[in-house]
Amino acid sequence: MLKTVVCLTTVGKRKDAERIARRLVAGKFAACVNVVAGLVSHYRWKGKICRDAEFLLVMKTAASKVKRLEKELRTIHPYELPEFVVLPIAGGSSRYLKWILEGVR
Repeated sequence: MLKTVVCLTTVGKRKDAERIARRLVAGKFAACVNVVAGLVSHYRWKGKICRDAEFLLVMKTAASKVKRLEKELRTIHPYELPEFVVLPIAGGSSRYLKWILEGVR
């Protein structure tokens, strides 16, 4: 199986989501970034229970590019502590997975 992963992060504003998505694809940090609207996140931050509307960014990249992607995301993300979760892709269309790898080469 090809070494591809999905990385997740969230932001509070559409303009930030779009800016981050464009930058990550243009810089070949990710082959594709989906911006998903309509999330409501419930979490504890600095001792308080919070509830916020957010946008989910679903980033597809090569496993070998994860550290580079995370470093770039930290520099452009508006949050003090951005979510960054990496999930392995266990299977899928081999043509699509190859496309992901080509997109970050």
